[in-house]
Amino acid sequence: MPQELNPQQSIELLDLIRQEISKIIVGQRDVVDGVLICLLAGGHVLLEGVPGLGKTTLLRTLSRVLHLKYSRIQFTPDLMPADIVGSMIMETDERGSKALRFQPGPIFAHLVLADEINRATPKTQSALLEAMQERTVTSGTTTHQLEAPFLVMATQNPIEMEGTYPLPEAQLDRFLMKVLVNYPSREELNRIVERTIQLEEAEVGIQAERDSILQLRAVCHQVLVAPHVQEYAIDLVMATQAGSPHSHKLAQKYIRYGSSPRGAQALVECGRVLALMNGRFQLSIDDIRTVAPAVLRHRIILNFDAHADGLTPDNLLTEVIAERTPVAT
Repeated sequence: MPQELNPQQSIELLDLIRQEISKIIVGQRDVVDGVLICLLAGGHVLLEGVPGLGKTTLLRTLSRVLHLKYSRIQFTPDLMPADIVGSMIMETDERGSKALRFQPGPIFAHLVLADEINRATPKTQSALLEAMQERTVTSGTTTHQLEAPFLVMATQNPIEMEGTYPLPEAQLDRFLMKVLVNYPSREELNRIVERTIQLEEAEVGIQAERDSILQLRAVCHQVLVAPHVQEYAIDLVMATQAGSPHSHKLAQKYIRYGSSPRGAQALVECGRVLALMNGRFQLSIDDIRTVAPAVLRHRIILNFDAHADGLTPDNLLTEVIAERTPVAT
């Protein structure tokens, strides 16, 4: 077991990890930080973006930098739950005796890429989401523990929605963050093309091991949270709840269901990781503001009026955050 990390060592290690990832991933800083935040906060992340934006490459690079086991599951309509969690197989030994043995599925990894999760049937989606929530897999009468750290990065394609099975809102709430992956800028695209035509592919080195990641998690849990910052996180969540006396005026008009209490927990947990990544050992209101869109956008269900007026959860969150943020003195 390596020597325990102190706050300063944790900050330096996080910087090294981000620098190493940037050798492969051009731009997409918000996406990289979002995945790292979910890994260190002990949650899971849902990425939404068109194909070809580097989602698969990101998780594969992260597994190499952190020396963690990686697996990829391509979700299709004919994928079965056993294809994810594993199944019992019959084995015959050299004496002819037969015995059942559990064959672990691809879910038994530290970093799991659930590619195009909305293309599998609800039964198969539920098998993955149950493993995400419980961190265990049950086969017959035996329960198998998934080794920490355990992160599922699910992706869904916003185009070609025919024949898909959108995740129910209650299951979306199980994801700590929903991160939107946008197109790169002209400068970033130029750098991507330059790397493509280079003779040698960039290599990344191992910057941390499994034990270091678990220690980083412990340090993140020690980041200080002042009462007024905690109140701000609670205020943001209650502002999205249409039936609450503290709701925002737009929430009363356009939101059918607001964020659950998980949203407030996620704001604080994700904010603490971001504070440490930014070199601070105390949570600030700016940290909460930064993570709020990714934490809350999939926890808000709009009503018909919002869709008719062309509004999105991000539009409403922008207004709520701007109005509820205290003015610096």
